[in-house]
Amino acid sequence: MELARITARGQTTIPKRVREAANLNAGDTLSFEVRSDHLVVRKATSAQETYLDGLAQTLDEWNSPEDEEAWRDL
Repeated sequence: MELARITARGQTTIPKRVREAANLNAGDTLSFEVRSDHLVVRKATSAQETYLDGLAQTLDEWNSPEDEEAWRDL
């Protein structure tokens, strides 16, 4: 088992052994799912990334630098 802390800004570092075991690399996209008291983290596939990119483009009223600044610390 590997442990990591979450910073005040909600950031964490994925331990090296976990990154290597899951074949995670810089620039990869992760998906998060909450199941009861479990958090499931997965490496997103290219199809999932395409879907998420398309979805983000339809929500452009929520996708501005001003929105990012306003919601960053939540």
